[in-house]
Amino acid sequence: MAIKSLSIRITEEMLDKLHVVADYEGRSANSQINILIRDCIEAYEEKHGKIEMGNKS
Repeated sequence: MAIKSLSIRITEEMLDKLHVVADYEGRSANSQINILIRDCIEAYEEKHGKIEMGNKS
């Protein structure tokens, strides 16, 4: 699986708070964001069913 890069716009305050949470959890901000995205997808799939991805080349 290829690793992709994603750029986001975020307020400085929100970014600072993200770093506090990530530090508390012993993670980088990047790892914390990945966990939040994973949890969001899992919650969506619990409610709506598994997201099926087609073959992408």
